[in-house]
Amino acid sequence: MAENPLKKEISFSGALSTVMGTVIGAGVFFKAAAVVSHTQSAGLTLFAWLFAGFLTICGGLTVAELATAIPKTGGPIRYIEVTYGKMPSFLLGWAQTIIYFPANIAALSIIFATQFIHLFQLNEHILIPLAMITAVSVTGINLLGTKIAANVQSAALFIKLLPILVIVVAGIIQPGQVEVGVADLSIGGDSSWASGFSAALLATLFAYDGWLNVGNIAGEMKQPEKDLPKAIILGLGSVAVVYWIINFVYLKTLPADQIAGNLNASSEVANQLFGNMGGKIVTIGILISVYGALNGYTMTGIRVPFALSLNDEFPFSKYLKKVSKKTKVPFVAALVQLVIACIMMTLGTFDLLTDMLIFVMWSFSMLLFLAVFILRKKAPEMPRPYKVPLYPVVPLIAMLGGGFILMMTLITTPGLALTGIGVTAIGVPVYYYMKKSR
Repeated sequence: MAENPLKKEISFSGALSTVMGTVIGAGVFFKAAAVVSHTQSAGLTLFAWLFAGFLTICGGLTVAELATAIPKTGGPIRYIEVTYGKMPSFLLGWAQTIIYFPANIAALSIIFATQFIHLFQLNEHILIPLAMITAVSVTGINLLGTKIAANVQSAALFIKLLPILVIVVAGIIQPGQVEVGVADLSIGGDSSWASGFSAALLATLFAYDGWLNVGNIAGEMKQPEKDLPKAIILGLGSVAVVYWIINFVYLKTLPADQIAGNLNASSEVANQLFGNMGGKIVTIGILISVYGALNGYTMTGIRVPFALSLNDEFPFSKYLKKVSKKTKVPFVAALVQLVIACIMMTLGTFDLLTDMLIFVMWSFSMLLFLAVFILRKKAPEMPRPYKVPLYPVVPLIAMLGGGFILMMTLITTPGLALTGIGVTAIGVPVYYYMKKSR
Protein backbone atom coordinates (compact mmCIF):
# COMPACT_ATOMS: atom_id res chain seq x y z
CA MET A 1 0.00 0.00 0.00
CA ALA A 2 1.25 3.49 -0.89
CA GLU A 3 2.65 5.60 1.91
CA ASN A 4 0.23 8.14 3.33
CA PRO A 5 1.35 11.59 2.03
CA LEU A 6 -0.67 13.54 4.61
CA LYS A 7 1.16 15.42 7.35
CA LYS A 8 0.68 14.01 10.85
CA GLU A 9 -0.13 17.24 12.65
CA ILE A 10 -3.41 16.63 14.51
CA SER A 11 -3.05 16.32 18.28
CA PHE A 12 -5.55 14.84 20.72
CA SER A 13 -7.23 18.22 21.34
CA GLY A 14 -7.50 18.84 17.60
CA ALA A 15 -9.01 15.39 17.09
CA LEU A 16 -11.48 15.91 19.95
CA SER A 17 -12.74 19.25 18.57
CA THR A 18 -12.98 17.77 15.05
CA VAL A 19 -15.08 14.83 16.27
CA MET A 20 -17.48 17.10 18.16
CA GLY A 21 -17.64 19.68 15.34
CA THR A 22 -18.37 16.94 12.78
CA VAL A 23 -21.27 15.44 14.75
CA ILE A 24 -23.04 18.32 16.53
CA GLY A 25 -25.66 19.61 14.13
CA ALA A 26 -29.17 20.94 13.75
CA GLY A 27 -30.92 17.64 14.47
CA VAL A 28 -30.87 18.10 18.25
CA PHE A 29 -33.22 21.11 17.95
CA PHE A 30 -35.94 19.26 16.04
CA LYS A 31 -35.74 15.51 16.68
CA ALA A 32 -37.10 15.83 20.22
CA ALA A 33 -40.55 16.15 18.60
CA ALA A 34 -40.26 12.73 16.92
CA VAL A 35 -38.53 10.99 19.84
CA VAL A 36 -41.15 12.09 22.39
CA SER A 37 -44.01 11.18 20.03
CA HIS A 38 -42.58 7.64 19.75
CA THR A 39 -41.89 7.11 23.46
CA GLN A 40 -44.57 9.28 25.15
CA SER A 41 -42.20 9.12 28.10
CA ALA A 42 -39.57 11.53 29.44
CA GLY A 43 -37.35 8.80 30.90
CA LEU A 44 -37.34 6.65 27.76
CA THR A 45 -36.74 9.72 25.59
CA LEU A 46 -33.62 10.63 27.57
CA PHE A 47 -32.45 7.00 27.56
CA ALA A 48 -32.82 6.86 23.75
CA TRP A 49 -30.50 9.87 23.36
CA LEU A 50 -27.84 8.28 25.57
CA PHE A 51 -28.14 4.84 23.98
CA ALA A 52 -27.83 6.32 20.49
CA GLY A 53 -24.66 8.05 21.66
CA PHE A 54 -23.31 4.72 22.95
CA LEU A 55 -24.06 3.06 19.58
CA THR A 56 -22.32 5.82 17.63
CA ILE A 57 -19.27 5.55 19.90
CA CYS A 58 -19.07 1.80 19.14
CA GLY A 59 -19.66 2.53 15.44
CA GLY A 60 -17.05 5.29 15.34
CA LEU A 61 -14.44 3.16 17.13
CA THR A 62 -15.09 0.31 14.67
CA VAL A 63 -15.04 2.26 11.38
CA ALA A 64 -11.94 4.18 12.51
CA GLU A 65 -9.92 0.96 12.06
CA LEU A 66 -10.91 0.92 8.39
CA ALA A 67 -10.01 4.61 8.07
CA THR A 68 -6.43 3.98 9.28
CA ALA A 69 -5.99 0.75 7.32
CA ILE A 70 -7.40 2.20 4.07
CA PRO A 71 -6.41 5.89 4.07
CA LYS A 72 -7.94 6.64 0.66
CA THR A 73 -9.95 9.63 -0.52
CA GLY A 74 -13.62 8.67 -0.60
CA GLY A 75 -13.79 7.23 2.91
CA PRO A 76 -16.55 4.63 3.36
CA ILE A 77 -16.97 4.13 -0.40
CA ARG A 78 -13.34 2.97 -0.63
CA TYR A 79 -13.56 0.82 2.53
CA ILE A 80 -16.48 -1.07 0.99
CA GLU A 81 -14.70 -1.35 -2.38
CA VAL A 82 -11.60 -2.92 -0.77
CA THR A 83 -13.71 -5.35 1.26
CA TYR A 84 -16.61 -6.28 -1.02
CA GLY A 85 -15.73 -5.07 -4.52
CA LYS A 86 -16.80 -2.41 -6.99
CA MET A 87 -20.56 -3.00 -7.14
CA PRO A 88 -21.33 -2.56 -3.38
CA SER A 89 -19.11 0.55 -3.28
CA PHE A 90 -20.96 1.95 -6.29
CA LEU A 91 -24.27 1.34 -4.48
CA LEU A 92 -23.07 3.41 -1.51
CA GLY A 93 -22.08 6.24 -3.85
CA TRP A 94 -25.44 5.85 -5.61
CA ALA A 95 -27.36 5.92 -2.31
CA GLN A 96 -25.43 8.98 -1.13
CA THR A 97 -26.14 10.80 -4.40
CA ILE A 98 -29.80 9.82 -4.84
CA ILE A 99 -30.96 9.54 -1.21
CA TYR A 100 -28.58 10.63 1.54
CA PHE A 101 -27.41 14.10 0.53
CA PRO A 102 -30.60 15.24 -1.30
CA ALA A 103 -32.79 13.98 1.57
CA ASN A 104 -30.63 15.84 4.08
CA ILE A 105 -30.86 19.02 2.01
CA ALA A 106 -34.63 18.60 1.58
CA ALA A 107 -35.22 17.89 5.27
CA LEU A 108 -33.07 20.77 6.51
CA SER A 109 -34.64 23.17 3.99
CA ILE A 110 -38.09 22.15 5.26
CA ILE A 111 -37.06 22.68 8.87
CA PHE A 112 -35.46 26.05 8.04
CA ALA A 113 -38.68 27.16 6.35
CA THR A 114 -40.76 25.84 9.29
CA GLN A 115 -38.72 27.85 11.81
CA PHE A 116 -38.68 30.95 9.58
CA ILE A 117 -42.47 30.86 9.23
CA HIS A 118 -42.88 30.37 12.99
CA LEU A 119 -40.46 33.21 13.79
CA PHE A 120 -42.10 35.77 11.52
CA GLN A 121 -45.69 34.45 11.82
CA LEU A 122 -46.04 33.83 8.06
CA ASN A 123 -48.61 31.77 6.19
CA GLU A 124 -47.82 28.04 6.33
CA HIS A 125 -48.83 27.64 2.67
CA ILE A 126 -45.46 29.07 1.65
CA LEU A 127 -43.56 26.25 3.43
CA ILE A 128 -42.47 24.27 0.35
CA PRO A 129 -41.70 27.30 -1.88
CA LEU A 130 -39.67 28.83 0.97
CA ALA A 131 -37.84 25.53 1.53
CA MET A 132 -36.96 25.41 -2.17
CA ILE A 133 -35.73 29.03 -2.12
CA THR A 134 -33.54 28.13 0.87
CA ALA A 135 -31.98 25.16 -0.95
CA VAL A 136 -31.46 27.26 -4.10
CA SER A 137 -29.72 29.99 -2.10
CA VAL A 138 -27.30 27.51 -0.49
CA THR A 139 -26.53 25.88 -3.84
CA GLY A 140 -25.96 29.39 -5.23
CA ILE A 141 -23.42 30.12 -2.48
CA ASN A 142 -21.58 26.90 -3.34
CA LEU A 143 -21.56 27.77 -7.03
CA LEU A 144 -19.76 31.02 -6.17
CA GLY A 145 -16.77 28.92 -5.13
CA THR A 146 -15.49 26.54 -2.47
CA LYS A 147 -13.76 29.34 -0.55
CA ILE A 148 -17.00 31.29 -0.04
CA ALA A 149 -18.90 28.12 0.92
CA ALA A 150 -16.12 27.19 3.36
CA ASN A 151 -16.25 30.68 4.95
CA VAL A 152 -20.01 30.30 5.46
CA GLN A 153 -19.33 26.91 7.04
CA SER A 154 -16.69 28.30 9.41
CA ALA A 155 -18.99 31.08 10.61
CA ALA A 156 -21.93 28.71 11.07
CA LEU A 157 -19.74 26.21 12.97
CA PHE A 158 -19.18 28.77 15.74
CA ILE A 159 -22.71 30.17 15.74
CA LYS A 160 -24.40 26.73 15.83
CA LEU A 161 -22.95 26.07 19.30
CA LEU A 162 -24.38 29.26 20.83
CA PRO A 163 -28.11 28.28 20.91
CA ILE A 164 -27.17 24.91 22.45
CA LEU A 165 -24.99 26.60 25.06
CA VAL A 166 -27.50 29.26 26.12
CA ILE A 167 -30.45 26.81 26.26
CA VAL A 168 -28.41 24.32 28.32
CA VAL A 169 -27.06 26.91 30.77
CA ALA A 170 -30.37 28.78 31.22
CA GLY A 171 -32.34 25.53 31.41
CA ILE A 172 -30.15 24.15 34.19
CA ILE A 173 -30.21 27.38 36.22
CA GLN A 174 -33.93 28.08 35.96
CA PRO A 175 -36.48 25.96 37.86
CA GLY A 176 -38.47 23.54 35.71
CA GLN A 177 -42.18 23.72 34.94
CA VAL A 178 -42.56 19.92 34.63
CA GLU A 179 -41.43 17.02 36.83
CA VAL A 180 -39.17 14.71 34.78
CA GLY A 181 -38.97 11.01 35.74
CA VAL A 182 -35.47 10.20 34.49
CA ALA A 183 -35.43 6.60 35.80
CA ASP A 184 -38.85 5.60 34.39
CA LEU A 185 -38.11 3.74 31.14
CA SER A 186 -41.68 2.62 30.48
CA ILE A 187 -43.34 3.60 27.21
CA GLY A 188 -46.56 5.57 26.90
CA GLY A 189 -49.28 5.24 24.28
CA ASP A 190 -50.25 2.05 22.43
CA SER A 191 -46.86 1.07 20.94
CA SER A 192 -44.87 -1.91 22.17
CA TRP A 193 -41.66 -1.04 24.00
CA ALA A 194 -39.45 -2.46 21.23
CA SER A 195 -41.20 -0.68 18.34
CA GLY A 196 -41.44 2.66 20.18
CA PHE A 197 -37.85 2.56 21.38
CA SER A 198 -36.44 1.53 17.97
CA ALA A 199 -38.37 4.34 16.25
CA ALA A 200 -37.05 6.79 18.86
CA LEU A 201 -33.50 5.53 18.30
CA LEU A 202 -33.84 5.95 14.53
CA ALA A 203 -34.96 9.55 15.13
CA THR A 204 -32.10 10.39 17.52
CA LEU A 205 -29.47 9.01 15.12
CA PHE A 206 -30.12 11.88 12.70
CA ALA A 207 -28.73 14.25 15.34
CA TYR A 208 -25.59 12.09 15.57
CA ASP A 209 -25.19 11.96 11.78
CA GLY A 210 -21.54 12.56 10.90
CA TRP A 211 -20.11 9.91 13.24
CA LEU A 212 -19.22 7.76 10.20
CA ASN A 213 -16.58 10.30 9.17
CA VAL A 214 -14.82 10.75 12.51
CA GLY A 215 -12.12 8.22 11.60
CA ASN A 216 -11.12 10.08 8.42
CA ILE A 217 -8.66 12.26 10.36
CA ALA A 218 -6.64 9.22 11.50
CA GLY A 219 -4.05 9.57 8.72
CA GLU A 220 -3.18 13.10 9.90
CA MET A 221 -2.93 12.32 13.63
CA LYS A 222 0.37 12.20 15.50
CA GLN A 223 -0.60 9.16 17.59
CA PRO A 224 -3.80 7.63 16.13
CA GLU A 225 -3.52 4.35 18.04
CA LYS A 226 -3.47 6.26 21.36
CA ASP A 227 -5.43 9.46 20.70
CA LEU A 228 -8.15 8.41 18.22
CA PRO A 229 -10.11 6.08 20.56
CA LYS A 230 -9.92 8.70 23.33
CA ALA A 231 -11.11 11.43 20.93
CA ILE A 232 -14.01 9.30 19.70
CA ILE A 233 -15.11 8.17 23.18
CA LEU A 234 -14.74 11.61 24.80
CA GLY A 235 -16.00 13.51 21.73
CA LEU A 236 -19.08 11.44 21.00
CA GLY A 237 -19.63 10.88 24.73
CA SER A 238 -19.63 14.66 25.31
CA VAL A 239 -22.06 15.13 22.41
CA ALA A 240 -24.37 12.51 23.96
CA VAL A 241 -24.25 14.27 27.34
CA VAL A 242 -24.99 17.67 25.74
CA TYR A 243 -27.90 16.13 23.80
CA TRP A 244 -29.21 14.51 27.00
CA ILE A 245 -29.04 17.81 28.91
CA ILE A 246 -30.73 19.89 26.19
CA ASN A 247 -33.55 17.33 25.92
CA PHE A 248 -33.86 17.28 29.71
CA VAL A 249 -34.29 21.08 29.53
CA TYR A 250 -36.99 20.67 26.85
CA LEU A 251 -38.84 18.11 28.98
CA LYS A 252 -38.68 20.12 32.21
CA THR A 253 -39.81 23.30 30.41
CA LEU A 254 -42.69 21.96 28.29
CA PRO A 255 -45.07 19.04 28.95
CA ALA A 256 -44.35 15.99 26.78
CA ASP A 257 -47.63 16.38 24.85
CA GLN A 258 -46.53 19.89 23.78
CA ILE A 259 -43.19 18.56 22.49
CA ALA A 260 -44.47 15.45 20.67
CA GLY A 261 -44.77 16.19 16.95
CA ASN A 262 -43.99 19.89 17.49
CA LEU A 263 -41.07 20.96 15.24
CA ASN A 264 -41.15 24.39 16.89
CA ALA A 265 -40.58 22.98 20.38
CA SER A 266 -37.01 24.34 20.64
CA SER A 267 -38.23 27.87 19.82
CA GLU A 268 -41.06 27.59 22.34
CA VAL A 269 -38.62 26.41 25.01
CA ALA A 270 -36.40 29.41 24.18
CA ASN A 271 -39.42 31.73 24.56
CA GLN A 272 -40.16 30.21 27.99
CA LEU A 273 -36.55 30.60 29.13
CA PHE A 274 -35.68 34.01 27.71
CA GLY A 275 -38.99 35.73 27.03
CA ASN A 276 -40.35 36.68 23.62
CA MET A 277 -37.42 38.79 22.38
CA GLY A 278 -34.73 36.51 23.82
CA GLY A 279 -36.52 33.51 22.34
CA LYS A 280 -36.52 35.14 18.90
CA ILE A 281 -32.76 35.80 19.12
CA VAL A 282 -32.11 32.15 20.04
CA THR A 283 -34.38 31.03 17.18
CA ILE A 284 -32.32 33.15 14.75
CA GLY A 285 -29.23 31.34 16.07
CA ILE A 286 -30.97 28.01 15.41
CA LEU A 287 -31.82 29.15 11.87
CA ILE A 288 -28.15 29.99 11.24
CA SER A 289 -27.22 26.55 12.61
CA VAL A 290 -29.63 24.86 10.19
CA TYR A 291 -28.35 26.96 7.29
CA GLY A 292 -24.78 26.01 8.13
CA ALA A 293 -25.67 22.30 8.25
CA LEU A 294 -27.46 22.71 4.92
CA ASN A 295 -24.36 24.33 3.44
CA GLY A 296 -22.15 21.51 4.73
CA TYR A 297 -24.27 18.76 3.16
CA THR A 298 -24.54 20.71 -0.11
CA MET A 299 -20.78 21.28 -0.28
CA THR A 300 -19.95 17.63 0.47
CA GLY A 301 -22.78 16.09 -1.53
CA ILE A 302 -21.94 17.57 -4.91
CA ARG A 303 -18.47 16.02 -4.74
CA VAL A 304 -19.67 12.39 -4.47
CA PRO A 305 -21.10 12.02 -8.01
CA PHE A 306 -18.31 14.27 -9.29
CA ALA A 307 -15.62 11.95 -7.84
CA LEU A 308 -17.33 8.85 -9.24
CA SER A 309 -17.76 10.52 -12.63
CA LEU A 310 -14.04 11.25 -12.94
CA ASN A 311 -13.56 7.51 -13.59
CA ASP A 312 -16.79 7.30 -15.63
CA GLU A 313 -18.38 5.18 -12.88
CA PHE A 314 -21.65 7.14 -12.75
CA PRO A 315 -24.51 7.74 -15.23
CA PHE A 316 -24.02 10.91 -17.30
CA SER A 317 -20.41 11.12 -16.08
CA LYS A 318 -19.59 13.28 -19.10
CA TYR A 319 -21.78 16.05 -17.65
CA LEU A 320 -21.42 15.44 -13.89
CA LYS A 321 -17.65 15.94 -14.01
CA LYS A 322 -17.97 19.35 -15.62
CA VAL A 323 -16.71 22.24 -13.47
CA SER A 324 -17.28 25.95 -13.92
CA LYS A 325 -14.36 27.73 -15.60
CA LYS A 326 -13.92 30.42 -12.97
CA THR A 327 -14.74 28.78 -9.62
CA LYS A 328 -13.94 25.13 -10.53
CA VAL A 329 -17.15 23.91 -8.84
CA PRO A 330 -18.95 20.80 -10.22
CA PHE A 331 -21.98 22.87 -11.25
CA VAL A 332 -23.91 20.08 -13.04
CA ALA A 333 -23.61 17.80 -10.00
CA ALA A 334 -24.78 20.70 -7.81
CA LEU A 335 -27.86 21.33 -9.97
CA VAL A 336 -28.77 17.62 -10.15
CA GLN A 337 -28.53 17.38 -6.34
CA LEU A 338 -30.73 20.49 -6.00
CA VAL A 339 -33.41 19.12 -8.36
CA ILE A 340 -33.58 15.77 -6.50
CA ALA A 341 -33.81 17.62 -3.16
CA CYS A 342 -36.64 19.85 -4.42
CA ILE A 343 -38.58 16.80 -5.64
CA MET A 344 -38.13 15.20 -2.21
CA MET A 345 -39.50 18.33 -0.50
CA THR A 346 -42.82 17.80 -2.27
CA LEU A 347 -42.97 14.10 -1.37
CA GLY A 348 -41.91 13.83 2.27
CA THR A 349 -41.91 15.48 5.68
CA PHE A 350 -38.82 16.30 7.73
CA ASP A 351 -39.13 13.15 9.85
CA LEU A 352 -39.93 10.84 6.92
CA LEU A 353 -36.92 12.05 4.92
CA THR A 354 -34.47 11.90 7.83
CA ASP A 355 -35.67 8.45 8.96
CA MET A 356 -35.25 7.09 5.41
CA LEU A 357 -31.73 8.47 4.97
CA ILE A 358 -30.63 7.15 8.38
CA PHE A 359 -32.10 3.70 7.60
CA VAL A 360 -30.22 3.54 4.28
CA MET A 361 -26.91 4.76 5.70
CA TRP A 362 -27.05 2.42 8.70
CA SER A 363 -27.62 -0.46 6.27
CA PHE A 364 -24.23 0.39 4.75
CA SER A 365 -22.78 0.99 8.22
CA MET A 366 -23.57 -2.66 9.01
CA LEU A 367 -21.42 -3.67 6.02
CA LEU A 368 -18.61 -1.49 7.38
CA PHE A 369 -18.82 -3.09 10.84
CA LEU A 370 -18.68 -6.53 9.23
CA ALA A 371 -15.75 -5.39 7.05
CA VAL A 372 -13.53 -5.12 10.14
CA PHE A 373 -14.03 -8.86 10.83
CA ILE A 374 -13.56 -9.79 7.15
CA LEU A 375 -10.34 -7.82 6.69
CA ARG A 376 -8.85 -9.04 9.98
CA LYS A 377 -9.19 -12.59 8.58
CA LYS A 378 -8.58 -11.93 4.85
CA ALA A 379 -5.77 -9.38 5.16
CA PRO A 380 -4.08 -9.80 8.57
CA GLU A 381 -0.89 -8.24 7.16
CA MET A 382 -2.67 -4.95 6.32
CA PRO A 383 -1.05 -2.04 8.24
CA ARG A 384 -3.36 -0.94 11.07
CA PRO A 385 -2.00 2.09 12.96
CA TYR A 386 -5.15 1.87 15.07
CA LYS A 387 -7.19 -1.20 16.06
CA VAL A 388 -10.67 -1.32 17.57
CA PRO A 389 -10.35 -1.52 21.36
CA LEU A 390 -11.99 -4.51 23.04
CA TYR A 391 -12.28 -6.36 19.71
CA PRO A 392 -14.63 -8.16 18.91
CA VAL A 393 -16.99 -6.79 21.60
CA VAL A 394 -17.21 -3.19 20.33
CA PRO A 395 -17.95 -4.09 16.65
CA LEU A 396 -20.49 -6.70 17.79
CA ILE A 397 -22.33 -4.12 19.92
CA ALA A 398 -22.44 -1.76 16.91
CA MET A 399 -23.79 -4.58 14.72
CA LEU A 400 -26.39 -5.73 17.25
CA GLY A 401 -27.62 -2.18 17.84
CA GLY A 402 -27.73 -1.37 14.13
CA GLY A 403 -29.41 -4.70 13.35
CA PHE A 404 -32.11 -4.05 15.98
CA ILE A 405 -32.90 -0.62 14.50
CA LEU A 406 -33.01 -1.90 10.90
CA MET A 407 -35.10 -4.97 11.74
CA MET A 408 -37.65 -3.00 13.78
CA THR A 409 -37.88 -0.32 11.07
CA LEU A 410 -38.67 -3.04 8.50
CA ILE A 411 -41.38 -4.40 10.79
CA THR A 412 -42.96 -1.14 11.98
CA THR A 413 -42.55 1.11 8.90
CA PRO A 414 -42.02 -1.26 5.96
CA GLY A 415 -42.97 1.41 3.41
CA LEU A 416 -40.16 3.70 4.52
CA ALA A 417 -37.61 0.87 4.67
CA LEU A 418 -38.60 -0.69 1.35
CA THR A 419 -38.51 2.71 -0.39
CA GLY A 420 -34.93 3.19 0.78
CA ILE A 421 -33.96 -0.36 -0.21
CA GLY A 422 -35.74 -0.06 -3.57
CA VAL A 423 -34.10 3.22 -4.59
CA THR A 424 -30.70 1.80 -3.57
CA ALA A 425 -31.38 -1.44 -5.49
CA ILE A 426 -32.07 0.53 -8.70
CA GLY A 427 -28.34 1.17 -8.63
CA VAL A 428 -27.61 -2.52 -9.41
CA PRO A 429 -28.78 -2.47 -13.07
CA VAL A 430 -27.31 1.03 -13.41
CA TYR A 431 -23.92 -0.31 -12.27
CA TYR A 432 -23.94 -3.18 -14.77
CA TYR A 433 -25.07 -0.86 -17.56
CA MET A 434 -22.21 1.53 -16.78
CA LYS A 435 -19.76 -1.38 -16.60
CA LYS A 436 -20.89 -2.69 -20.00
CA SER A 437 -20.80 0.72 -21.65
CA ARG A 438 -17.25 1.58 -20.51
